[in-house]
Amino acid sequence: MKRIFQVIRQSLNGEEQDYTQGSIKLAVFLLAIPMILELSLESVFALVDMFFVGKLGQNAIATVGLTESVITIVYSLAMGLSTAATAIVARRIGEKNPEAGAHAGAQALLICMAITILISALGVAFAGNILSLMGANADVVRDGAIFTRIMFGGSICIMLLFLINGIFRGAGNAAIAMRSLWVASIINIILCPIFIHLFGLKGAAIATVIGRSTGVLYQCVKLFNGKNMLKFKMHHFNFDPTVIKSVITIAWPASLQFVIASGSWMVLARLVAETGGTAASAGYQIAVRNVVFFILPAWGLSNAAATLVGQNLGAKQIDRAQKSVMLTAKYNSIFMGFVMVLFLTCAHPIISFFSSNEDVIGYGAQALRIMGAGFLFYGIGMVMIQSLNGAGDTRTPTIINLVCFWMFQVPLAYFLAVVLNFKTEGAFIAIPVAETAIALTAWYYFKRGKWKEIKV
Repeated sequence: MKRIFQVIRQSLNGEEQDYTQGSIKLAVFLLAIPMILELSLESVFALVDMFFVGKLGQNAIATVGLTESVITIVYSLAMGLSTAATAIVARRIGEKNPEAGAHAGAQALLICMAITILISALGVAFAGNILSLMGANADVVRDGAIFTRIMFGGSICIMLLFLINGIFRGAGNAAIAMRSLWVASIINIILCPIFIHLFGLKGAAIATVIGRSTGVLYQCVKLFNGKNMLKFKMHHFNFDPTVIKSVITIAWPASLQFVIASGSWMVLARLVAETGGTAASAGYQIAVRNVVFFILPAWGLSNAAATLVGQNLGAKQIDRAQKSVMLTAKYNSIFMGFVMVLFLTCAHPIISFFSSNEDVIGYGAQALRIMGAGFLFYGIGMVMIQSLNGAGDTRTPTIINLVCFWMFQVPLAYFLAVVLNFKTEGAFIAIPVAETAIALTAWYYFKRGKWKEIKV
């Protein structure tokens, strides 16, 4: 127990580590602990947010859920840039060239700013149209457009929070990434009930934007204080076409990869709303928030694998990179196996905590049980996908997502829900089936080993 606490303390202190040498198991834990904690509090906020929004009624729940379904496009772009930054920075750190790592991170920030201006403008201008497009009824559009408008207006906070944390993770300093997201999430959790009480649904959006903005300010202080391995200077932001091209080459397939995935979830959200109505949509959104609550920590463990792959490839330690991935996959599958049992046995009481509407609870519990049945495969698939991304091979996961989501999950969901008239249950069933296909396919391509030859 003493040794365990020493490792936890070491991982949270944010000390500089060389992850290309020594115990692989220790390296996994030193990176994974802060990465898991980083995303755990974000997932706690997602549930706290839904808990308080749930008190405003099913229209509010549907608004938040539908907006989140669309704004995942922003998350997707942010995660794509973050993936590229992690892969390139990790490779430079593995090569013992932190100066080049800082320069690459700064160029990624320039790309981020340019993209976000366009997204924010479109989201603010067409907030009501976005909700209508997602299948929301007139009441939801009337009450929820302001929430959607504020969330899109604050897109820059989402983009920077994800991207800068990707830079820190690539450098192996997961503790700073953890603290920045904790700052953002704690402020969100404090402000959310207060602002919802004062301003209604739009108060939730205001609290979220303020919380994330504070997290970004914390990140910027750490980026420019010169005390970490990556020391950002103003000259790093001088426009560098070569590095920007390298970042974009990795980032666009990674962004497309997440857009493909989030786009399919948007289709499913609309299919659930059309076949089951507002109650089904609200129950599904609550179930999804609970799924995210447990997927985000598992994603944190997967991010550890991405950093280890990138740094060890940079250090020419290919065998060590592969062993790191297999060990991380083992840990993730054990964790997700426990979650699967929890969802299969306790779905009804979990959903009941967020809503007292029996129809909403019924749909939500059904969705949670069905989606939970595939959690073991989710865990394996996430590690394989992130490991390929960490190596800079973002195209393979993109193709996997395109085939498994749009050529398999979406048609399957429509066939089961509409053609066979299973309605919402059919849409729910398509989710674990597709995720299992993704896990098996990603495992196959990882074992083929072409990721070992990627140059970034």
